[in-house]
Amino acid sequence: MDRYSDTLLDDETIDEDGPLNIGESGEHPRVDPHANLPVYRTIHRIRRLITTSIDDPYTSEQLRDPQMNLRIVRPLVDQLYDSEDVSTVYCLIVNRAQFLREQHYQGHLQTVNITRATLCEILASRVLRRFDEDNSGPAGLLLLANILVAGFEPFQNAPETITRTRPNAPQWPVQKRGGYERKITALEVAIISESKTLLSSSACQKVVDAVYRGQIIYTPLSFVDIIPDHYKHHPISLYNPRKSPILNHRRLIVPRLRNIIEICQFAVLLLLYGLTMVYRDGTNITTYETIFCTYASGWLLEEFAAIIEHGWYVHTQNVWSFLDIAFFGIYSVYFMLRTYAAVVEDVDLATSSLDILCVAAPVLLPRLAFNLMPDNMLFISLRAMMRDFSVLTLLATWCFAGFFLSMKWLIESRSEIVIDLPGSATISKWMLWIWFGLDGTGFERSPDFHVLLGPALMIAFAFLGNTLFLTVLVSMLTNTFAKMVENSTAQVHFRRAVLTFEGVKSDAIFAYRPPLNILALVILLPLKFVLSPRWFHKVNVGAARVLNAPLLLAIGLYEQHQLWQAPKNGTKKLYKRTSLLPWTFSGFSPHGDIQAVFDIEPPKNVFS
Repeated sequence: MDRYSDTLLDDETIDEDGPLNIGESGEHPRVDPHANLPVYRTIHRIRRLITTSIDDPYTSEQLRDPQMNLRIVRPLVDQLYDSEDVSTVYCLIVNRAQFLREQHYQGHLQTVNITRATLCEILASRVLRRFDEDNSGPAGLLLLANILVAGFEPFQNAPETITRTRPNAPQWPVQKRGGYERKITALEVAIISESKTLLSSSACQKVVDAVYRGQIIYTPLSFVDIIPDHYKHHPISLYNPRKSPILNHRRLIVPRLRNIIEICQFAVLLLLYGLTMVYRDGTNITTYETIFCTYASGWLLEEFAAIIEHGWYVHTQNVWSFLDIAFFGIYSVYFMLRTYAAVVEDVDLATSSLDILCVAAPVLLPRLAFNLMPDNMLFISLRAMMRDFSVLTLLATWCFAGFFLSMKWLIESRSEIVIDLPGSATISKWMLWIWFGLDGTGFERSPDFHVLLGPALMIAFAFLGNTLFLTVLVSMLTNTFAKMVENSTAQVHFRRAVLTFEGVKSDAIFAYRPPLNILALVILLPLKFVLSPRWFHKVNVGAARVLNAPLLLAIGLYEQHQLWQAPKNGTKKLYKRTSLLPWTFSGFSPHGDIQAVFDIEPPKNVFS
């Protein structure tokens, strides 16, 4: 494709926000370059082809069989692949999501829809791989980026009769984005449909890695922004730090840099939390506690903005999301009790609020480990096992509540006979000890409930809870861990794709570090309704650059002198590192040239 030619890097110009690809008129491009693609027709064409090709359920291994590949997969790839249509992968993954949804609501039928969903994912991986094989170099990387992170709308270019009768259920609320409303990327659909085969493919990981490092830049398509600034929409392009301003605030949304910044922010939160706990005082609010509350409120505001930007489901795919939810609940209870205690001057209630805050330690300390090692299979498996454990525990508690009610009603009927009548808390404690096999007091006191029924209920509960439940729980967690380890590569790539996709932010509030984001919310949000979009954009950019000047300066100097080197003799070297020393220790190996010969794109005359 001509528009993805290698000359793209040299055609970049600079506006106040950094390098952009502009048209001949010199205006910032607002028109979607993929607006003419027949997305609606392609979606239904693919659905018809898949339903016609697959009538019986098959496993994923059977679909990858050479005979099945020759008869079904390869002909479909040849039929669907179009070098001019970058929406094919998106349409395939949309069909996968729909087939999975139909199987979920029609579980009594055969699993043919699961087979069709799996086939859609395989076809999407093959089509993406063919795009990768047919297009090399920077232009090929840019093309793959347009396939995965460009926004498409399911009703795009639908017939007029369809657009008039389409369901009128807009996203709440629909924020104006200059023609990019209601659009969603193929990468996001792959995440919500858990297309781990596609996300772990080499072509997809090439784009994910480029976005993560900031080689590919674009304006993300968010769900809802707290402080929306959509005056400019930056197209998908390759970043060149040599043509970028030294204070480029858009580098703050690069996932790799955001990850480092977020780790530092959480380390500050953890430090303030430790100081607050060490110097806590129930009678007075200390300086450390005031600083901690201010900073923690800003940190939680940033987490809330991350949740609503791409939706709850995408955010919960992060490995540490359940820890953030737990801290939010603990901090909210602490903050409300602490505020109320300060108003009514209740020392006991203030001390209790600090006691509640102490419970956050088991949540905050592991969270830092999750941040530092997000690709660790133990942490990835732990998240999945925690989900299964929580669901099974809730179901067991619900079912075993009947034993508790039976014992409570039995003991109430013998209140005149039993002198030391156990209360509800005591009965619950006995049951919990029996459940985990810690103590047998419940068995000893079971005749107090009833001479015959009391021991029978306790024995039945012990058998079902301590023996049957724990056996099922261990078996389920073992099975979950085995499945995660078996597909460890796909699991790691899936989590990396989620981290990268969610790391690219469009909300202006992410340009301000906690607790300055609270101040930005208080000041900038009202200005949004007073200033014009252009002046609001100027105010936002100016404030972000001033408040982040030291950080932006460090990022700019590092990227210009360490990540990219100026081209020599017309050869573009996007990731050639430079060093102040005359030696390159990373290449200090007798086998270094084996890899180095593939790192530089060969000239065309080599193949002649």
